[in-house]
Amino acid sequence: MYGLIGKMRAKPGKRDDLLAILLNGIDSMPGCLSYIVARDPADADVIWITEVWDNESSHKASLTLPQVRAAIAKAMPIIAGFDSSTPTEPVGGVGLPR
Repeated sequence: MYGLIGKMRAKPGKRDDLLAILLNGIDSMPGCLSYIVARDPADADVIWITEVWDNESSHKASLTLPQVRAAIAKAMPIIAGFDSSTPTEPVGGVGLPR
C-alpha cells in the first residue's frame, strides 16, 4: 500500500470552499482505499488530507483523471500553499485490507 499525508493551506476565509472542491467527485478513483479530508482545529485556513492507495502508481494515475484535473484547476486560485506532504507505507487499520 501507498499512503500520503498532506497539509494544505487555503487562502484566508476560503477553507470551506476548498473542502467542498476536494470532496467532490472522489468516489471514483481506482485504487483509492481511503481519502480523508479534515479541518485543522487550531488553524482556520489549514486542511489535512490523508490518503491510502493500493500502490503508488494508482495515486499517480489519479492525477490524470478528468474529475481530479478539474478539481485541481478549480482549487488552485484559493490554495495559499502546501505546507507539507509526507509519503507513508500503510500496514493496515480499520477499513484497510490486512
